[in-house]
Amino acid sequence: MAEAVEHAEDAPERIVAVEPRAPFLVSFYRTMTRLAIERSFTRVGIVGLGFGVVFLAISVRLIVMAATPGNGSDDHRVAAAATTAIRPDIIDRNGEILATDIRTVSVFAEPRKIYDKDEATELLTAVLPELNASELRAKLSTKKGFVWVKREITPKQQLEVHRLGIPGVGFLPDHKRVYPNGVAAAHIIGATNLDNVGIAGMEKYIDNQGNGALNSLGFVAKQADLAPVQLSLDLRAQFAVRDELVKGIEHFKAKAGASMILDVNTGEVIALASYPDFDPNEPKDALSADRINRMNVGVYEMGSTFKAMTLAMALDSGKYNVNSTFDTRGGVLNWGRQRIHDYHATGRVLTMPEVFTHSSNIGSAKMALGVGIPGHKAFLRKMGLLDRMRTELPESASPILPPRWSEINTITIAFGHGIAVAPIQATAAVGAIINGGDFMVPTFLKTDEATARAKSTHVISAQNSEAMRFIMRLNAVEGSAKKASVPLYYVGGKTGTAEKVIGGRYNKNRLFTTFMAAAPMDKPKYLFVTLMDEPQGLPETGGYATAAYNSGSVTGKIIERVAPILGLPPQFDPPAKPFPLMVKLGAYHANMVDGR
Repeated sequence: MAEAVEHAEDAPERIVAVEPRAPFLVSFYRTMTRLAIERSFTRVGIVGLGFGVVFLAISVRLIVMAATPGNGSDDHRVAAAATTAIRPDIIDRNGEILATDIRTVSVFAEPRKIYDKDEATELLTAVLPELNASELRAKLSTKKGFVWVKREITPKQQLEVHRLGIPGVGFLPDHKRVYPNGVAAAHIIGATNLDNVGIAGMEKYIDNQGNGALNSLGFVAKQADLAPVQLSLDLRAQFAVRDELVKGIEHFKAKAGASMILDVNTGEVIALASYPDFDPNEPKDALSADRINRMNVGVYEMGSTFKAMTLAMALDSGKYNVNSTFDTRGGVLNWGRQRIHDYHATGRVLTMPEVFTHSSNIGSAKMALGVGIPGHKAFLRKMGLLDRMRTELPESASPILPPRWSEINTITIAFGHGIAVAPIQATAAVGAIINGGDFMVPTFLKTDEATARAKSTHVISAQNSEAMRFIMRLNAVEGSAKKASVPLYYVGGKTGTAEKVIGGRYNKNRLFTTFMAAAPMDKPKYLFVTLMDEPQGLPETGGYATAAYNSGSVTGKIIERVAPILGLPPQFDPPAKPFPLMVKLGAYHANMVDGR
């Protein structure tokens, strides 16, 4: 009995001993008896692991694409960035638009997505006939990821290209620079390339001031983010100056010419035209060799206009005064093997004002020799004539100086031969001579007199400046500046005629003429300059082609037309005591300068 009970107590132990022999059935049993919420954790984990693998694969692919050169993505990114260049408006001193941006689109292609290159070429050239078919076919045959088809198309062209439905051909927003006034002020404004980057003139200056960097860094989203750039130019005067210059060049059959107006109290360039010129809307024309800015880039012997510098130097040296005299009898100055002549010899002793009004080479040479070579060079240097003049315009030229400056160089430079400068340099120097003695580097940006005077350099005394104004006014009364002496505007000036150097020798039949005139001479405001390259003598000029007949005549017409625009009031009565110090000193004909 006891034994039976013992076996009965052992029975459960034998049943339990069977459980380890069937692990799969036990696991299945436990899984089937779990709650649904417990089973979901496994599925979520599996799905999450799958997504992780996918995102990792995408990330690795993106890194590989970015790091692998030649896959086309860089080309696309760079090209897209180029289309976003935004430029500020350029306006004249009165707020008139000279240059602005308009929104447009450009056509691009992704060659690897175009399967039939020939068909794409045929379709695109059909709606864009200006494209070269062979060049387009070559572009589409490359392995690049991005190429331009055509930049800056019209809305009509965009619609026609869109209708073609060519896979791999699309559009990007772009900006086009437009110049609503065409050729007006082309040499000042400059131009941009297809990427809207400035390549010349004030357009290049704007980029040099940081506009390109702002665009590349993404700080410019729209044109309104940029303040307009206001120039010193007066568009009304600019049109008038160019018009009279072109008519004068055609009338006197000159090869080329240029003209400008300088505000002598601020250094502002109010107008500047150089002809032949170009339309900045078609900047490729600017590459022609005959379309340079002759005021800034050309360097020329300025002829007798340099006598203004020589007389101012003589006065500034203290060795001479307005009543000094110079012996020009004989009409020839012999210096070694060189013989210096007066074009209109008087055969007598001349006062300083007469040296100017008779344009005496001999008198000018004697003044310069009296000052000496060191003094001559020092004066011309402080007048900005021996170094390259830097303005806002990137284009400029260095003067051509004698390699060895001897006494004969000082003699010839005294009357404007033997040294070649940019006309804008000579203009700035004469501006300083007549404005009270303050030298100002010309500017193409609008400014005010107080700012300009603060930046200026004082180069001659106010007394000597008055003497030069008096002498230049006298030249308009009885000298070579009569043709530009517009009534009621109290003009003064100086002619300059230089023989051009051809094959290393001066050619008396090929002339470069210059005329400088200022108004009003009692209180100068504007300096007008005109130059002509190889003007021809006409029957009406008696066959003469010197400056008074061509450049002087054109300058007079410019003054007559522009003076009312610029607000120069006509003086119906002579100014009261315009040169009091000259009268006090008893200068030659000091009482004649009130003549109208």
